[in-house]
Amino acid sequence: MPVSGKHVRRAVAHCLDALEGIPAAQWHDRAGGLEWTRWETLEHLADDLLTYALRFGLAEPMGAPRVPLRVSRDGPDGPANVIFGDRDAGPEGLLTVVEACGGLLASVVDTAAATTLAPHVFGASDPEGFAAMGIVETVVHTHDITQGLGRGSEPPQDLCERALARLFPDVPVTGTPWSTLLWATGRIETPDRPRRTNWRWYGSPHRRS
Repeated sequence: MPVSGKHVRRAVAHCLDALEGIPAAQWHDRAGGLEWTRWETLEHLADDLLTYALRFGLAEPMGAPRVPLRVSRDGPDGPANVIFGDRDAGPEGLLTVVEACGGLLASVVDTAAATTLAPHVFGASDPEGFAAMGIVETVVHTHDITQGLGRGSEPPQDLCERALARLFPDVPVTGTPWSTLLWATGRIETPDRPRRTNWRWYGSPHRRS
């Protein structure tokens, strides 16, 4: 099940739809089981999407472990980012930042050579792998942000299937692809599988016959 920029765009569209209209005051509350607020979690997502895209802007992505932008925090317990949303623009402004960063990643993974590798903490991956990573970050953090708000955030099942097939080949699908992805990323437990306390994905390129 290939993964491309159009799937990243669909994941981001799901995020925007799920988070639109959350009252400004609720963005200061904690996001699900994370230590970050909803606002900080969304900034972290935008940061992931941007920095994934930037890796493929280099002529030789593997020549540098990362693009050396200055990393900072807005608070002592907040995420370490290279970009931050303008607080004066409010939640809608931050959602615009996420949309822009997701669109950049989508464009980059569709134009980079399919065999290009770029570094990641879990090992080098190709454009398709980074597209899948962007999907996972987007749908899972959207889920984190919506916890406790009484609004659903279930993404398209085929996006979850693609992400699982590309990044979690060790995880069999039980229940739905979405519930399996939540389990794979340590968000939930299931009747037959305790909640994961440590997890990772596998971005190494897959060989296709």
